[in-house]
Amino acid sequence: MKSWPVSILLVALSVAGVTAIWSGTACAQSADLKNWYNDPFFTLSQGFADCPVPLGPFMTRAQMEDDAHYRVERGTTCWLAHKCTKPNSYMYDAPIAEAIHAHFTDPHAFDGTSLWITVQRRFVYAEGCAPASFDTHALQQQLEAIPDVEQVFMRVSTTPRGPLPYKTLAAPDAPLSEPAN
Repeated sequence: MKSWPVSILLVALSVAGVTAIWSGTACAQSADLKNWYNDPFFTLSQGFADCPVPLGPFMTRAQMEDDAHYRVERGTTCWLAHKCTKPNSYMYDAPIAEAIHAHFTDPHAFDGTSLWITVQRRFVYAEGCAPASFDTHALQQQLEAIPDVEQVFMRVSTTPRGPLPYKTLAAPDAPLSEPAN
């Protein structure tokens, strides 16, 4: 039996989980959305009722084609500037996702929250919903402490209604509220 790397399994499980969440209209609207570059995208917690699933790294084919050159350019800039040892900053993403999984093992650390993580180009995006009492700053600091993370963006709402600080799978073109970060 073939042994798959943890990063491949994480991406596969994340895509399967997101696909299972899609239903009805959301599925019809999002059918052409795909994680073309296999960027890590996974659920950290799911305890906040009715919190919309973030769009994460999903995009249309046209968006992917539009983004391809820019993505290559952004990815190699880190190496060309001698800020990375790997030739492309996207090569850090799977190990960063694995480190996040390894760091957050307490099953109760995120009770009452619904949070998703996207890792792209050494940037970590934490998106979702949490009660006002949840310490988003502490989460941000923990994510920033993960090796090779360049920047963390916290896009967490205290209410799933109204404009959110992140794009969603169900309504990728809806207006955003101002991010908390």
